Amino acid sequence: MTTATTRALRTPPTRSGAPAAGVCPPSALPSLPSLTGLRWMAALLVFGLHVHNFGYFGGRGGRLVSWGFGAGATGVSFFFVLSGFVLTWSARPRDRALPFWRRRVARIYPVHLVTLAVAFVMAYTTAHQPRPTPKQALANALLLHSWWRPWWQTLNPVSWSLACEAFFYAAFPLLILVLRRLGARGSTALGGLSLAAVLVLAWAEAHHWWNQSVYSFPAARLPEFVLGAVTARLVLLGRWRGPGLEASLALAVIGYFLVPQVTTDYSATVCTITGFALLIPAAAVADLHGLPSLWRHRRMVRLGELSFAFYMVHLLVLRAATELLGRKPHFGPPVGLAVTVAVFTVSLALSWVLYEGVERPARRLLLRRRRPAPGAEPAASRRTAPAPD
Repeated sequence: MTTATTRALRTPPTRSGAPAAGVCPPSALPSLPSLTGLRWMAALLVFGLHVHNFGYFGGRGGRLVSWGFGAGATGVSFFFVLSGFVLTWSARPRDRALPFWRRRVARIYPVHLVTLAVAFVMAYTTAHQPRPTPKQALANALLLHSWWRPWWQTLNPVSWSLACEAFFYAAFPLLILVLRRLGARGSTALGGLSLAAVLVLAWAEAHHWWNQSVYSFPAARLPEFVLGAVTARLVLLGRWRGPGLEASLALAVIGYFLVPQVTTDYSATVCTITGFALLIPAAAVADLHGLPSLWRHRRMVRLGELSFAFYMVHLLVLRAATELLGRKPHFGPPVGLAVTVAVFTVSLALSWVLYEGVERPARRLLLRRRRPAPGAEPAASRRTAPAPD
């Protein structure tokens, strides 16, 4: 990392929350490819969990898959922490709420609507698929279905996490305003409160303080997002003091394999939240300083680019495969592995189609700038070009 970049990352904001003189605008901040690579690993954990849930492997193979991917749901928690980090890292100093929300809609909504349409067709053309009511379908389309537990897995079940992300996006303009007014100590305190909130929510659910699980409730997942935002702010201020990439990865892996020792659902977050909150900024710092990082490999980064589309389509492929394979076929290891590879290959191919044919072109279309009126001053001369999302 260059001296200028180091100085920029260590310069605190002014009292008003705007960057102090000398702070690099987001367009000048270095990219963090390791975070893109890590996104793929989180998506792969969720895929492995669903292979386990669909019962492709029986006997010893099933026990091995359960050991390796039984805690795969924590990959969603990783996405929530990562989302807070990335949005804070790329936040534009003078950005307003409406342009920010517009970019977020362009980022997730096209793929969501396409996979929603596929799920809707599947619900009415394939056997054993629940058919949504009009209210459920509308709530899913508007990303509100996760607020009501009976609807949280209607149509494309994985879209429940998008409903949580939509809530995070709605809250982010206020969150970044608060973070920019907090120094390193204030940000650290907010991170501590977020971690404490995760612990309290897990304890309350384990002791049955309420009848419904908070696993899919967007407000209950907000502390994970805030924790990611706090760690990004500390890195930007040059005040991050966490362990290195190897140690952080080890803590994340240990936490992941501790999950089977606790109850499932939200309580599993307690095991992994610390490791995830350390791993993400550690990977970012490794990129900033040019330290070795497996996740920065070009193939990992490419898979990370496809990870959102892969996450959104893979469960639909698994559901469609039940028409041929039946429910929980419990194959032996060779057949189970072959079927898993086939489903994975189809899901990855479709994710490439979604990314190249829907996600990228739709984002370009929705974010296309209007041509300035004749004689108008070019935008580039009036303001700094924004950083890509």
